[in-house]
Amino acid sequence: MNASASCPALMVAAPASGQGKTLVTAALARRHRHAGRRVRVFKCGPDFLDPMILERASGAPVYQLDLFMCGEDECRRHLHAAAREADLILVEGVMGLFDGAPSAADLAARFGLPVLAVIDGSAMAQTFGALAHGLATYRPDLDVAAVIANRVGGERHARMLEESLRGGLRWLGALPRGEAFGFPERHLGLVQADEIDDLDHRIEAAALALPETALWLPTPVNLEPSAAPPQSTPSLAGLRVAIARDAAFGFIYPANIDLLKRMGATVTFFSPLADRAMPECDALWLPGGYPELHLHALSENGTMTDSIRAHHSAGRPILAECGGMLYCLDHLEDVSGAARPMLGLMPGRAAMQPRLAALGLQEIAITGSKLRGHTFHFSRLETSLAPIAYARNPDGGRGEGLFRQGSLWASYVHGYFASAPFAIATMLSPLLADV
Repeated sequence: MNASASCPALMVAAPASGQGKTLVTAALARRHRHAGRRVRVFKCGPDFLDPMILERASGAPVYQLDLFMCGEDECRRHLHAAAREADLILVEGVMGLFDGAPSAADLAARFGLPVLAVIDGSAMAQTFGALAHGLATYRPDLDVAAVIANRVGGERHARMLEESLRGGLRWLGALPRGEAFGFPERHLGLVQADEIDDLDHRIEAAALALPETALWLPTPVNLEPSAAPPQSTPSLAGLRVAIARDAAFGFIYPANIDLLKRMGATVTFFSPLADRAMPECDALWLPGGYPELHLHALSENGTMTDSIRAHHSAGRPILAECGGMLYCLDHLEDVSGAARPMLGLMPGRAAMQPRLAALGLQEIAITGSKLRGHTFHFSRLETSLAPIAYARNPDGGRGEGLFRQGSLWASYVHGYFASAPFAIATMLSPLLADV
């Protein structure tokens, strides 16, 4: 397990958000699978929604790679493990190639991943080549090796874009414009994969629209194993953790589930929308999602409300993140102004806003550990409860509050559990909750 592993790999990046990175990554993953290759896909940054689609396209769980949130050692472990079993690794970038700190470019440079640039060519011709050339020459430590054009008008348009390339950039082809190739969106990004009825058809159509040139494999990247010693983790042996997972609560990192299981916890999923009560458990995790889109169903499921309230009244731990925290409030108001009662475990209310309220990486100190993650929400919280701590945004932006109400721990922060296993154990274990 300590030997290095080699595998062709590509960072799929773009000059900006909205260029079609997820579509191209999904199409490539599906097309290479059709060619008989084992494909592993990762997502750069803290996104929840793109990985759902990429998992459907690739047939395997999609993990995060982020130098801040996950750390270099965790990223290295994931890439090395993938290289040992895959024929191709695809990493979808975040925002524009050089946007943020750390950026997709930083990750690609750190691990020697060549970059495939996805550029929306719908409203340009020769300038396409200038934009690609700029991406390729902006940083000398980065290998921008190939280009795919998205939303192209036809063969003549594609030929113009290809002929505009300079400096030895490889042309992998183009995807045509059209509704059949897009993924629907809402205020937090793409619609969740399970809510897109024809998702497989869309992925398949995009995969089949790619030309044979898109099946190019770059020179394998040598990926070293992590030199760091195994991470120390507390034991959660025997702890039963119930996790909300449905259309209202779906923002869950696969790595978080893996960590809970490695620590010895037994994990059970349930639906606050459809089930009558939560399962028997010692601790409850309410992750983020879209409770504002399901106000009526959540508020009308009285038996579920009663079971969660009973869990809280018994002093059993609850971890509530972002949408999970909104579910714990007295009331939640959607963007139209309609409000419904929620669980009432935390005093206050939240109202959805037409504009983004907060976005950024977060780091919050909990019992001597620093839990890293991010925040991304459109709601405004009003509560009489004072935070017990505030997160730090490494970019200098807003730091979210951490609230404590009895056995409830609540915040807008979506945590990456492996960054602070002892903090997670403190919040989920009845034996550690009051430490």
